[in-house]
Amino acid sequence: MKSAWFDCASGISGDMFLGALVDAGLDAARLCAAVEALGIEGLSIEAEKVTRLGFAATKVNVLTPQEHAHRRLSDIRTLIEGSGLEGAVKKTAVAIFTRLAEAEAAAHGEPVEKVHFHEVGALGSIADIVGAAAGVHMLGIEKCFFSPIATGSGTVKTAHGVLPVPAPATARLLPG
Repeated sequence: MKSAWFDCASGISGDMFLGALVDAGLDAARLCAAVEALGIEGLSIEAEKVTRLGFAATKVNVLTPQEHAHRRLSDIRTLIEGSGLEGAVKKTAVAIFTRLAEAEAAAHGEPVEKVHFHEVGALGSIADIVGAAAGVHMLGIEKCFFSPIATGSGTVKTAHGVLPVPAPATARLLPG
């Protein structure tokens, strides 16, 4: 079984995850093609070599058209399932969004079908998650392992107002 280990001492975000996959050997052009398979005009990614605190890394930037959309799980599922992505990538990406919707639903005390994704429903986040699903499949990774995730503290301004860090839905995703 091919496994991947992610050291999350500085946290983990979509661009960090994608950069780690590129540093592990994923061809950035193939990753970009997967994101472009969503068929959204102006949505793409670019990868660049950077140095952070004296260490070399790859920074993946998601380029998005201007938007102000709030999407439900059903909207995102339709977008992914109607794309040119491989079946296994579609299945993984939809499973990730479903898990996110379940965490949001629990945090807000509402059914999954009523969850409105705000930040996570933005095109940049969709590209991060689809890219992650595609990259894991392209590299043949069957299992991912993560160090304890540094979440930070304080507050963050969201569509729901100022929330603690980690946000309630994020906190529900962390165990396990």
